[in-house]
Amino acid sequence: MKLLKVLVLGLFVTASVNAPAAVSNDELKIGITQEFENLNPLIMTMSATTYIYSMVGRSLVTLSPDGKWITQLAKEIPTIENKKASFSPDKKHIVATWEILDNAKWSDGKPVVCADFDFALTVAASPNVSVGEKETYTQVKKISWDEKTPKSCTFTYEKAKWDFNQLAQFRPLPKHLEQAVWDKYKNQKEGYEKNSIYNKAPSTPGLYNGPYKISEVKLGSHVTLVPNEHFYGPAPKIKKIIVKLIPNTGTLEANLRSGTIDMVSSLGFSFDQAVAFEKKIKSESLGYNAQFKPSITYEHIDLNLENPILKDVKVRKALVYAINRDELIKALFDGKQQVAIHNVSPIDPWYTNDPKKITLYPYSKREAGRLLDEAGWKLNNADGLRYKDGKKLSLQFMTTAGNKTRETVQTFLQGQWKSVGVEVNIKNEPARVFFADTTKKREYGGMAMYAWVSSPENSPRSVLHSSNIPSEKNGWSGQNNMAYVNKKVDEIIEKIDTEFDSKKRTALAQEILKYYTDEVPVIPLYYRSDVAVTPTALKGFRLPGHQFAETNEIENWSLQK
Repeated sequence: MKLLKVLVLGLFVTASVNAPAAVSNDELKIGITQEFENLNPLIMTMSATTYIYSMVGRSLVTLSPDGKWITQLAKEIPTIENKKASFSPDKKHIVATWEILDNAKWSDGKPVVCADFDFALTVAASPNVSVGEKETYTQVKKISWDEKTPKSCTFTYEKAKWDFNQLAQFRPLPKHLEQAVWDKYKNQKEGYEKNSIYNKAPSTPGLYNGPYKISEVKLGSHVTLVPNEHFYGPAPKIKKIIVKLIPNTGTLEANLRSGTIDMVSSLGFSFDQAVAFEKKIKSESLGYNAQFKPSITYEHIDLNLENPILKDVKVRKALVYAINRDELIKALFDGKQQVAIHNVSPIDPWYTNDPKKITLYPYSKREAGRLLDEAGWKLNNADGLRYKDGKKLSLQFMTTAGNKTRETVQTFLQGQWKSVGVEVNIKNEPARVFFADTTKKREYGGMAMYAWVSSPENSPRSVLHSSNIPSEKNGWSGQNNMAYVNKKVDEIIEKIDTEFDSKKRTALAQEILKYYTDEVPVIPLYYRSDVAVTPTALKGFRLPGHQFAETNEIENWSLQK
């Protein structure tokens, strides 16, 4: 299952008045701090893109805010128990029948059919296409159907995996539109994604099958969405949605108060801003609700394991020991976030904080200094920094530009590391640049800070398996941006994927956590809570706390006085 990159990154307003919150279904203006990169559902990796796409696109299944798997384009979820799925005779594969809803159509009225899923499978399999997590698609060996029943699809899965029916990110492509683009550019590296209609003309009729369709895209400003008259489900109640890009988190409140926007999405206020605004809502009787939900979002720092300095695990361990994460949480988040000890959230069944099962790194400048000494990095009393063979211990630290919280965290960490003799140089980039090339091509130097958001019991294959190290050879696909390689971890991931016993899966997952915490390919920072600010008149809004956006239910939203 795909992990999504999360950032909380411009519109400036001069007024700071208390405009009334939206109470009309004519229009809803949503503030978002991250610009999308490509609305093609195979290519997108950023949370902002998924946030928008979830208004216009649907898959076979999804995870509800209640944590339950539910249908979208499918009539029913196939399982071994309901006999819609079965093991192959050799037990190595699963064959499942997916029935697409009879009235599921693209926004030009063409039916959504098995051929659209098969076409997506073909595109995703190409080494010339940069797909964030190809395993979402390569888990499916083939799709077949009878031309007389084009909505009855037989999926044959590459392996008999326990979560075969949870591929919510296996999204169809409109073959009747995209086939021509594919035929023309399929042999060029990154040719298809650059020339996809989703990228070139995203308002083209027929690209979407969800409750809304895109009517206008103005890069750097906004995206406008209107109801899709061919949507299979209940007609959306809000007549127009405008998603406004406001990259600087510090300007969101002013935009909200002035009426430039009606609400702040979950990709908007930083946690501390939401806490402060909640107090203002109460003291000023503002017409908004500040909503909080513990989530599986994991703020962390990728370490570039191709960097000669960071190849040494002692240096990596020292960097973690040098951080007072408890103080960071207390100072920046009023103690209301939780320190991360690894990549699995406390609300996930696979979580453990047992020191017998994982390695913990309590704050210790002494231990950090000892490890750096052992690694050969000696402290120079003249400038307070460390040197080895005449070279200074200096690392570049990057994140998404304009994110006030992240930039504050950077400054805090820079000071912590300097106190043990490590020089850290900050260099940030806009999100589209940072995620388009810098992270996946490991051009971030030493450290890259951002967040992953996933779902419970999410396989770490995309970020830890060595086959998912992005490279020119694989079209920069995969999300192992650290270039982490551990053959034992690869083997355990293979086992966990095919283990149908939940207790055994948990044990395997925690075995991976032992390697993860021992070898430190990533510095865990904290687990985030999802936050959003909505008008009190907005009904049907629910924060999910996982990687599937709240906009997955946008047809249920309405504004009522």
